[in-house]
Amino acid sequence: MSLFKARDWWSTILGEKEEFDQGCLCVGDVDNSGSGQDKIIVGSYMGYLRIFNPHPVKPGDGVQPEDLLLEVQLREPILQVEVGKFVSGTEGLHLAVLHCRKLCVYAVSGTLGTVEHGNQYQIKLMYEHHLQRTACNMTYGPFGGVKGRDLICIQSMDGMLMLFEQESYAFGRFLPGFLLPGPLTYSSRTDSFITVSSCQQVESYKYQVLAFATDADERQETEQQKLSSGKRLAVDWVLNIGEQALDICVVSFNQAVSSVFVLGERNFFCLKDNGQIRFMKKLDYSPSCFIPYCSVKEGTINTLVGNHNKILNVYQDVTLKWATQLPHIPVSVKVANLQGLKGVIVTLSDDGHLQCSYLGTDPSVFQAPRVDSREINYEEFDAEMKKLQKSIKEATKTQDILPKAEKHRNVIVTAEISPDLDAESQAIDSEVKAEAVPSVTIKVTIQSRVTAQKPNLVVCVQAPLAVTCDQFFLDDLEPDASETVVLSVFLKGNCPPSELEGNCVVSYNTPTEFNPEGVLNVAQCNFRLPLRLVCFPAQPSKAANHKLTIDTNKPPISFLTIFPDFVDPSGDDQANALGFQFLTGSKTTLLASKTSQRYRIQSDQLEDLWLITKELILRLEEHFKKQNCKDFACTFSGSIPLQEYFELIDQHFELRLNAEKFQELLSERAVQFRAIERRLLTRFKDKTPAPLQHLDTLLEGTFREVIALADAAEENQANMFRALTKLKSATHLVIMLIVLWQKLSADQVAILEATFLPLAEDTQELGWEEAVDAAISYLLRTCLSKSSKEQALNLSSELCMPKDTSRLKKNITLFCDRLAKGGRLSLSSDSATQQAAVMPGGCTTIPESDLEERPVIPGYTAKFPSHKQVAKQKSKPGLSEDAAEEEEKP
Repeated sequence: MSLFKARDWWSTILGEKEEFDQGCLCVGDVDNSGSGQDKIIVGSYMGYLRIFNPHPVKPGDGVQPEDLLLEVQLREPILQVEVGKFVSGTEGLHLAVLHCRKLCVYAVSGTLGTVEHGNQYQIKLMYEHHLQRTACNMTYGPFGGVKGRDLICIQSMDGMLMLFEQESYAFGRFLPGFLLPGPLTYSSRTDSFITVSSCQQVESYKYQVLAFATDADERQETEQQKLSSGKRLAVDWVLNIGEQALDICVVSFNQAVSSVFVLGERNFFCLKDNGQIRFMKKLDYSPSCFIPYCSVKEGTINTLVGNHNKILNVYQDVTLKWATQLPHIPVSVKVANLQGLKGVIVTLSDDGHLQCSYLGTDPSVFQAPRVDSREINYEEFDAEMKKLQKSIKEATKTQDILPKAEKHRNVIVTAEISPDLDAESQAIDSEVKAEAVPSVTIKVTIQSRVTAQKPNLVVCVQAPLAVTCDQFFLDDLEPDASETVVLSVFLKGNCPPSELEGNCVVSYNTPTEFNPEGVLNVAQCNFRLPLRLVCFPAQPSKAANHKLTIDTNKPPISFLTIFPDFVDPSGDDQANALGFQFLTGSKTTLLASKTSQRYRIQSDQLEDLWLITKELILRLEEHFKKQNCKDFACTFSGSIPLQEYFELIDQHFELRLNAEKFQELLSERAVQFRAIERRLLTRFKDKTPAPLQHLDTLLEGTFREVIALADAAEENQANMFRALTKLKSATHLVIMLIVLWQKLSADQVAILEATFLPLAEDTQELGWEEAVDAAISYLLRTCLSKSSKEQALNLSSELCMPKDTSRLKKNITLFCDRLAKGGRLSLSSDSATQQAAVMPGGCTTIPESDLEERPVIPGYTAKFPSHKQVAKQKSKPGLSEDAAEEEEKP
C-alpha cells in the first residue's frame, strides 16, 4: 500500500446507475444540532436526496445503517443542494434544493428515539418557487448587506439571474452578451456576483447595479423603453482567462485576504476583489473539481484540486504540498468536520462513490505471509525461459520499418469491384458538370482466422475520386468469422484523377498471453477502379496536340478484344481506332497500326494521355499473360515531352505564387480593418460625440475587400488542386516513358517514383517543386554524378519555396541526359562511386555549365537517344490510315 494513497475513513456507494455532478454534494449542520458536526447532503439526477452522518468504529469501515439519516425521492432531478439561512424569522439552517423548474427549501429535523432503533429524521417543505425558465445553478449569500439571512440567486440556461428574497421573488436580470451558462458565486465583501461567460472572461456584477438595471420582463429595446425602463446592466470588471471555467469560489479567512479562485481547464487562478490576478498555476493534467480552505501559514491559502487521473493535489498558493491517490474520479470535493475530526475530505464521483478520507502516512498493517520453503524446479523454469526467449526473438527478428507479409495472415481483406457501373448512381455532391456521374460498387470482405477486437475499416481513394463512406467501425470478429461492407466510388472533383488505384486498411487488436487488451495489427489490400468510372466511349479524333507512340514486340491486338467495354461489336471501324471522352470534357484517341507493332495515343492535353496509356499497357500485358506469352515487352523510342511537362509545372507554380500574394493582401486588409475598428470604438466610447469622418464607409469598403480576397483565395486554392492533379498525371506519364525508354529495373522504378512523386502534401511551406528539386539534386550528386568532386558538394538542408522553376527544369533535363548517357539509379554509396568512375569513359556527358546557360526554347521537345538505339531509320512501317501521316519525325 502506497503512503500517498488517501486514507479511507468512511465510504459508501449511492444507489444503482445514478448520476451525480458538481452541485450534488454539500456539507453543513443541516439539522441545527448545535454540536458543530457537519452532515453530508447528497442529491442525484434521479431525484434521490440523502443525508449522512458517518461515525465509523475504526477508519475504513463501511457504511452502517444508522449512518444514513434520511433518504427520500423527490421525483425530479436534483441539480444543486445548499445549506443556509433561507427562512425568514429564524437564523436556523435550512436545505435548499434546486430542480430544473423548481426551487424548494426544506427544514430537516430529528426526533429522539425511545427504543433501540435510534433517532428518526424527516424533512418539511417550508416554501417553494416555480421557475419560468430552466435552471442551471444557484448561489446564495447576504445580498445587499442584509444581516441574519441568506438570499438565493438562480442562473437560468438562457442567461437570466433570478433573485429570491426567501419566500418572495425579487427580480430577474439578463446577463449581457450571454451564450452559455457558466459557474456562479457571490462575494459578500464586494456585494457582487462573479461568473465566467462563454467568451472565456471572468465577469463581476454589483448587486446594486442588478437591482436598478432594466427588468428582465422589459427586455425589448425599443427607443421608448431605453428611456424609461431604468439603467442598462453594466459589468463591474472583466478578466480574460482564455479558457472555459469548471468552478469558481470566493474565500475570505482571517489570516488571508479575500480572494476569488477560478478553476480552468488547464490553469487555476487566484484574483483580487477588483479582478487583478494575484497568482495563477498552470496544471499539467485535466482537473475535475477544487475547493480552497484555510491554511496554517499566515497569508496563504490551501487548495484541493482533483483531476481525471484519480489524483487529489494539495497546493499552498502555487506550491504543490501533497498528492494523494483516490479510488475514483471526483466531480465534487468538500472539507467537513465529522465526529470531532476536523478537515475530513469528502469526495463524490459521477457514479455515486462517496468517500470520507484524510491525508496521512499510517503504516500498513498488512504483513506478507512467509513463503513456504520448497525445492526449485529448474527444468520448469528453463522451459519457461526458452518460451519467453522464443517470443522475444519472433517479435524482434525483423529489422525493417514495415512488417513483412505473413504466409498465413490472421485477417484477410479482399475488395471485389462490380463489373458493371451502378444502375442508379450513388454520387453525392459531385462537382462534375456532366449529365450523369457514374459510380461503381465495391464489396469489401474481412475474413478473420483469430479473434479480432475493435476492427476499423478505412477505404482510401485518390482525390478527386470519393467514396460514399470511407470509415467503418465493426463489431468484434470471432475466429473463422467474416464481415462484408458495401460502398460506392465516384468522381467528385471536376478534373480527371491521376490514379485509379485505392486501398482498404483494417486495423484490429489481437489478444495475446502477455497482453490481454490486444496487440494492434493492420491488414490491407489494393484495388483498381474501372476506366469507365471517369470516361465513356466517343468518336476517335484525327487532330491532336500531343501524341505518343508505344512500340511492342507482338502484332497489334484488335480493340474489340482488349477494350470490350468501350467498343461496339457491330462497328468494324473500332478495331483499330477508339475514342475516350472524359467526364470533365476532354477527349483522347487510341490508334493501332495495321502494318507495324505500334500503338498511338493522342490528345489535346498532355495529362489526359496518362490513364489511357497505362490502361493500354495493363490490358496488353493481361492479354498476353492469358496466352502464356512471357516475352511480351513495350518500349518507347520517341521524344520525352519535357517542354509540355514544364508548362504544367509553371502553371502549378504560378498558382502557388498567387496564393502567397492573396495571403499577403489578406493580411494587409485585416490589419487595416482592425485599425479602423479601433478608431471607431474610440469615437463611440468618447463622451463628447465627434463626427465619424467616413470611417464607417471605409470600414464597410475594407470588409468587402476582405470578403472578395477570401473568395479569390479559395478559388485559387481549388485551381491549384486541379493543377496539381494534372501535374501528377503528367508526372506518371513521364515516369512511364522513361521506364519504357531505358528499361529500368523494379528498384530503379521505385527510386524514380519516389523522386518525382513525393508522399508529402503540397502546401505553401513545402510544395511539389522544392521537394522534387531536392530529390533530383541528390541523385545528380550521388549515383548520377560525373566525378567525386560533385559528390563532395553539400546539399541545402532547408527546403523553401523557390523564386522560379528554372533550376528545377534544368535539373530535370540534366537528369534525363545522364540517364541517356548510361547513368543508373541507386541509393547505395558504393554504386554511386562506381557510377562516377564509369561515366567519363563509358559515355560523354554534356557540360553542366553549357546546359545551365542554354535557355529553354519555347516549343522545344527534349529528345534523348535510347541506350540500345544506334541509328534511326529514315523510313518506318506505317500506322493505320488515321495515324500514318501523323508519324513522328526524328
